[in-house]
Amino acid sequence: MSASADSSRERYAAVVKALLREPDVTQSNKKGFGSTAVWTNGKIFALLSSKDEFVVKLSRPRVDALVAAGEGKRFEPGPGRVMKEWFVVETKGEEKWLALAKEAMKAASSKH
Repeated sequence: MSASADSSRERYAAVVKALLREPDVTQSNKKGFGSTAVWTNGKIFALLSSKDEFVVKLSRPRVDALVAAGEGKRFEPGPGRVMKEWFVVETKGEEKWLALAKEAMKAASSKH
């Protein structure tokens, strides 16, 4: 395991710990996609990918804006498969991770 993978996992654990204080937020215990995911109201809104990338689900226009601003990239779970509402946060700061996760949580909570 690389040092960057360790630091990604540590940052993710800190973000999850903060998010679990919120009402209706749970962490997954499933296998496969979403195995590390954080959920609200039955919807995944943040996860650590198998590549140790921090990923959040936001609206497509928000993801477009973040990509254009150079904050990260669209999530690609497999070759040539781009998920337009899933964003890989390339900023290393835990504060940015938490802010985007809370934004994703709010978006997931508001959709019915």
